[in-house]
Amino acid sequence: MLWWRRVWGPAIAASALILLQTGPAAAFAEPGVPVPPGELLGDTNEGDVSDADIDFVIKVRLAGLWEIPAGEMAQKQSKDPRIQQIGKSIAAQHVVLDKLDRAAAAKLKIKLPNQPNKDQQGWLGEMRDAQGEDFDQIYVDRLRAAHGKIFPAIATIRTSTRNDTVRKLAQQANQFVMTHLTLLESSGIVDYAALPTAPAPAAATTTSAAALASVADQRSSTATNPNVILGVLAAAVAAGGFLTWRMMVSRRRPARNRRYRY
Repeated sequence: MLWWRRVWGPAIAASALILLQTGPAAAFAEPGVPVPPGELLGDTNEGDVSDADIDFVIKVRLAGLWEIPAGEMAQKQSKDPRIQQIGKSIAAQHVVLDKLDRAAAAKLKIKLPNQPNKDQQGWLGEMRDAQGEDFDQIYVDRLRAAHGKIFPAIATIRTSTRNDTVRKLAQQANQFVMTHLTLLESSGIVDYAALPTAPAPAAATTTSAAALASVADQRSSTATNPNVILGVLAAAVAAGGFLTWRMMVSRRRPARNRRYRY
Protein backbone atom coordinates (compact mmCIF):
# COMPACT_ATOMS: atom_id res chain seq x y z
CA MET A 1 0.00 0.00 0.00
CA LEU A 2 2.97 2.31 0.49
CA TRP A 3 4.43 1.84 -3.01
CA TRP A 4 2.51 4.84 -4.41
CA ARG A 5 4.11 7.13 -1.86
CA ARG A 6 7.55 6.19 -3.15
CA VAL A 7 6.50 7.13 -6.70
CA TRP A 8 4.33 10.18 -5.94
CA GLY A 9 7.08 12.29 -4.38
CA PRO A 10 9.61 11.94 -7.26
CA ALA A 11 6.81 12.49 -9.80
CA ILE A 12 5.86 15.83 -8.22
CA ALA A 13 9.51 16.89 -8.04
CA ALA A 14 10.06 16.00 -11.71
CA SER A 15 6.96 17.95 -12.78
CA ALA A 16 8.08 21.00 -10.84
CA LEU A 17 11.53 20.84 -12.42
CA ILE A 18 10.04 20.69 -15.91
CA LEU A 19 7.85 23.74 -15.21
CA LEU A 20 10.80 25.69 -13.87
CA GLN A 21 12.89 24.86 -16.92
CA THR A 22 10.28 25.60 -19.55
CA GLY A 23 8.61 28.63 -17.98
CA PRO A 24 5.13 29.99 -18.79
CA ALA A 25 6.11 31.29 -22.26
CA ALA A 26 6.97 27.80 -23.47
CA ALA A 27 3.31 26.79 -23.23
CA PHE A 28 2.53 29.10 -26.12
CA ALA A 29 5.40 27.96 -28.36
CA GLU A 30 5.01 25.57 -31.26
CA PRO A 31 6.01 21.99 -30.40
CA GLY A 32 9.75 21.61 -30.70
CA VAL A 33 10.37 25.33 -31.39
CA PRO A 34 12.50 26.88 -28.63
CA VAL A 35 11.73 30.21 -26.98
CA PRO A 36 14.90 32.28 -26.35
CA PRO A 37 15.56 32.30 -22.58
CA GLY A 38 15.95 36.06 -22.26
CA GLU A 39 16.38 35.78 -18.50
CA LEU A 40 19.83 34.32 -19.13
CA LEU A 41 21.05 37.59 -20.69
CA GLY A 42 22.75 40.25 -18.63
CA ASP A 43 21.36 43.79 -18.27
CA THR A 44 24.02 45.67 -16.32
CA ASN A 45 25.19 48.16 -18.97
CA GLU A 46 28.50 46.34 -19.21
CA GLY A 47 30.49 46.82 -22.40
CA ASP A 48 31.18 49.62 -24.85
CA VAL A 49 28.28 51.28 -26.66
CA SER A 50 28.80 51.94 -30.37
CA ASP A 51 27.14 54.54 -32.59
CA ALA A 52 25.18 51.68 -34.17
CA ASP A 53 23.90 50.67 -30.72
CA ILE A 54 22.70 54.23 -30.04
CA ASP A 55 21.01 54.41 -33.44
CA PHE A 56 19.25 51.11 -32.75
CA VAL A 57 17.84 52.26 -29.39
CA ILE A 58 16.56 55.46 -31.04
CA LYS A 59 14.94 53.52 -33.89
CA VAL A 60 13.08 51.28 -31.48
CA ARG A 61 11.62 54.40 -29.88
CA LEU A 62 10.71 55.87 -33.28
CA ALA A 63 8.93 52.64 -34.25
CA GLY A 64 6.61 52.94 -31.28
CA LEU A 65 5.95 56.63 -31.90
CA TRP A 66 4.22 55.92 -35.20
CA GLU A 67 3.02 52.30 -34.91
CA ILE A 68 1.04 52.95 -31.73
CA PRO A 69 -1.12 55.70 -33.32
CA ALA A 70 -1.30 53.65 -36.54
CA GLY A 71 -2.73 50.73 -34.57
CA GLU A 72 -5.23 53.03 -32.91
CA MET A 73 -6.36 54.26 -36.33
CA ALA A 74 -6.72 50.65 -37.51
CA GLN A 75 -9.26 50.05 -34.79
CA LYS A 76 -11.33 53.05 -35.90
CA GLN A 77 -10.92 53.36 -39.66
CA SER A 78 -10.85 49.72 -40.76
CA LYS A 79 -14.07 47.85 -41.25
CA ASP A 80 -12.32 44.47 -41.19
CA PRO A 81 -12.37 42.85 -37.71
CA ARG A 82 -9.11 41.08 -38.50
CA ILE A 83 -7.29 44.33 -39.31
CA GLN A 84 -8.79 45.95 -36.23
CA GLN A 85 -7.44 43.14 -34.05
CA ILE A 86 -4.01 43.25 -35.73
CA GLY A 87 -3.82 47.00 -35.11
CA LYS A 88 -4.88 46.60 -31.49
CA SER A 89 -2.33 43.85 -30.83
CA ILE A 90 0.60 45.64 -32.48
CA ALA A 91 -0.18 48.95 -30.72
CA ALA A 92 -0.43 47.24 -27.32
CA GLN A 93 2.82 45.35 -27.85
CA HIS A 94 4.62 48.53 -28.89
CA VAL A 95 3.58 50.13 -25.61
CA VAL A 96 5.44 47.32 -23.83
CA LEU A 97 8.46 47.51 -26.14
CA ASP A 98 8.60 51.30 -25.78
CA LYS A 99 8.75 50.91 -22.00
CA LEU A 100 11.64 48.47 -22.34
CA ASP A 101 13.40 50.80 -24.75
CA ARG A 102 13.06 53.86 -22.52
CA ALA A 103 14.40 51.91 -19.55
CA ALA A 104 17.42 50.81 -21.59
CA ALA A 105 17.99 54.35 -22.90
CA ALA A 106 17.96 55.74 -19.36
CA LYS A 107 20.55 53.19 -18.29
CA LEU A 108 22.67 53.96 -21.36
CA LYS A 109 22.11 57.73 -21.04
CA ILE A 110 20.73 57.98 -24.60
CA LYS A 111 18.39 60.86 -25.41
CA LEU A 112 15.27 59.65 -27.21
CA PRO A 113 12.96 61.55 -29.62
CA ASN A 114 9.36 62.31 -28.76
CA GLN A 115 8.01 62.66 -32.32
CA PRO A 116 8.03 60.33 -35.33
CA ASN A 117 10.48 61.19 -38.09
CA LYS A 118 9.43 62.85 -41.35
CA ASP A 119 8.81 59.59 -43.24
CA GLN A 120 6.75 58.14 -40.41
CA GLN A 121 4.66 61.27 -40.16
CA GLY A 122 3.98 60.96 -43.89
CA TRP A 123 2.79 57.37 -43.47
CA LEU A 124 0.48 58.39 -40.65
CA GLY A 125 -0.86 61.16 -42.89
CA GLU A 126 -1.69 58.59 -45.59
CA MET A 127 -3.61 56.52 -43.07
CA ARG A 128 -5.58 59.46 -41.71
CA ASP A 129 -6.88 60.19 -45.20
CA ALA A 130 -7.98 56.59 -45.89
CA GLN A 131 -10.94 54.49 -44.87
CA GLY A 132 -12.05 50.88 -45.17
CA GLU A 133 -10.11 48.68 -47.57
CA ASP A 134 -7.91 51.56 -48.71
CA PHE A 135 -6.80 52.07 -45.13
CA ASP A 136 -6.25 48.33 -44.64
CA GLN A 137 -3.87 48.11 -47.59
CA ILE A 138 -1.88 51.19 -46.60
CA TYR A 139 -1.65 50.09 -42.98
CA VAL A 140 -0.49 46.55 -43.74
CA ASP A 141 1.91 47.50 -46.52
CA ARG A 142 3.56 50.35 -44.59
CA LEU A 143 4.04 48.34 -41.42
CA ARG A 144 5.13 45.18 -43.23
CA ALA A 145 7.77 47.09 -45.19
CA ALA A 146 9.04 48.86 -42.05
CA HIS A 147 9.32 45.63 -40.07
CA GLY A 148 11.13 43.98 -42.98
CA LYS A 149 13.78 46.71 -42.86
CA ILE A 150 14.33 46.70 -39.09
CA PHE A 151 14.43 42.90 -38.81
CA PRO A 152 17.95 42.40 -40.28
CA ALA A 153 19.18 45.53 -38.48
CA ILE A 154 18.16 44.02 -35.15
CA ALA A 155 20.03 40.81 -36.00
CA THR A 156 23.19 42.80 -36.71
CA ILE A 157 23.03 44.59 -33.35
CA ARG A 158 22.13 41.39 -31.47
CA THR A 159 25.19 39.58 -32.81
CA SER A 160 27.71 42.45 -32.77
CA THR A 161 27.06 44.71 -29.78
CA ARG A 162 29.52 44.67 -26.88
CA ASN A 163 26.98 46.03 -24.40
CA ASP A 164 24.78 43.58 -22.52
CA THR A 165 21.86 46.00 -22.08
CA VAL A 166 21.73 46.69 -25.82
CA ARG A 167 22.06 42.96 -26.48
CA LYS A 168 19.06 42.15 -24.32
CA LEU A 169 16.97 44.94 -25.84
CA ALA A 170 17.84 43.67 -29.33
CA GLN A 171 16.71 40.16 -28.42
CA GLN A 172 13.46 41.48 -26.98
CA ALA A 173 12.86 43.69 -30.02
CA ASN A 174 13.50 40.73 -32.30
CA GLN A 175 10.68 38.78 -30.66
CA PHE A 176 8.28 41.70 -31.06
CA VAL A 177 9.19 42.23 -34.71
CA MET A 178 8.76 38.56 -35.62
CA THR A 179 5.37 38.61 -33.93
CA HIS A 180 4.31 41.73 -35.83
CA LEU A 181 5.50 40.31 -39.16
CA THR A 182 3.36 37.24 -38.53
CA LEU A 183 0.32 39.27 -37.52
CA LEU A 184 0.54 41.53 -40.56
CA GLU A 185 0.99 38.58 -42.94
CA SER A 186 -2.04 36.86 -41.40
CA SER A 187 -4.15 39.64 -42.93
CA GLY A 188 -3.75 37.95 -46.31
CA ILE A 189 -3.29 41.27 -48.14
CA VAL A 190 0.48 41.80 -47.96
CA ASP A 191 1.82 42.87 -51.36
CA TYR A 192 4.90 40.63 -51.40
CA ALA A 193 5.78 41.65 -54.97
CA ALA A 194 6.34 45.21 -53.75
CA LEU A 195 8.81 44.15 -51.04
CA PRO A 196 12.55 44.47 -51.76
CA THR A 197 14.26 41.29 -52.93
CA ALA A 198 17.23 39.73 -51.16
CA PRO A 199 20.66 40.94 -52.31
CA ALA A 200 22.77 38.77 -54.57
CA PRO A 201 25.11 36.28 -52.85
CA ALA A 202 28.43 37.70 -51.66
CA ALA A 203 31.38 37.71 -54.07
CA ALA A 204 33.25 35.25 -51.85
CA THR A 205 30.42 32.75 -52.14
CA THR A 206 30.33 33.16 -55.91
CA THR A 207 34.12 32.72 -56.14
CA SER A 208 33.99 29.56 -54.04
CA ALA A 209 31.25 28.14 -56.24
CA ALA A 210 33.28 28.92 -59.35
CA ALA A 211 36.35 27.25 -57.83
CA LEU A 212 34.38 24.11 -57.04
CA ALA A 213 32.99 24.04 -60.57
CA SER A 214 36.52 24.37 -61.96
CA VAL A 215 37.72 21.40 -59.90
CA ALA A 216 34.75 19.36 -61.07
CA ASP A 217 35.54 20.24 -64.70
CA GLN A 218 39.15 19.21 -64.24
CA ARG A 219 38.09 15.88 -62.74
CA SER A 220 35.65 15.35 -65.57
CA SER A 221 38.32 16.23 -68.15
CA THR A 222 40.82 13.87 -66.55
CA ALA A 223 38.30 11.06 -66.43
CA THR A 224 37.52 11.37 -70.14
CA ASN A 225 41.11 11.91 -71.39
CA PRO A 226 41.89 9.15 -73.97
CA ASN A 227 45.49 8.73 -72.79
CA VAL A 228 44.34 8.20 -69.23
CA ILE A 229 41.76 5.65 -70.34
CA LEU A 230 44.34 3.72 -72.42
CA GLY A 231 46.74 3.73 -69.48
CA VAL A 232 44.10 2.32 -67.18
CA LEU A 233 43.20 -0.39 -69.71
CA ALA A 234 46.85 -1.35 -70.17
CA ALA A 235 47.34 -1.64 -66.44
CA ALA A 236 44.21 -3.78 -66.18
CA VAL A 237 45.40 -6.12 -68.97
CA ALA A 238 48.82 -6.45 -67.34
CA ALA A 239 47.28 -7.21 -63.97
CA GLY A 240 44.95 -9.76 -65.52
CA GLY A 241 47.83 -11.48 -67.31
CA PHE A 242 49.87 -11.66 -64.13
CA LEU A 243 47.00 -13.18 -62.17
CA THR A 244 46.35 -15.74 -64.92
CA TRP A 245 50.04 -16.80 -64.91
CA ARG A 246 50.00 -17.25 -61.15
CA MET A 247 46.90 -19.40 -61.30
CA MET A 248 48.42 -21.64 -63.98
CA VAL A 249 51.61 -22.10 -61.94
CA SER A 250 49.67 -22.91 -58.78
CA ARG A 251 47.68 -25.61 -60.63
CA ARG A 252 50.79 -27.31 -61.95
CA ARG A 253 52.55 -27.70 -58.59
CA PRO A 254 50.08 -30.16 -56.99
CA ALA A 255 50.44 -32.46 -60.03
CA ARG A 256 54.27 -32.71 -59.58
CA ASN A 257 53.82 -33.39 -55.91
CA ARG A 258 51.48 -36.32 -56.65
CA ARG A 259 54.08 -37.95 -58.96
CA TYR A 260 56.74 -37.87 -56.31
CA ARG A 261 54.47 -39.57 -53.77
CA TYR A 262 53.88 -42.79 -55.79
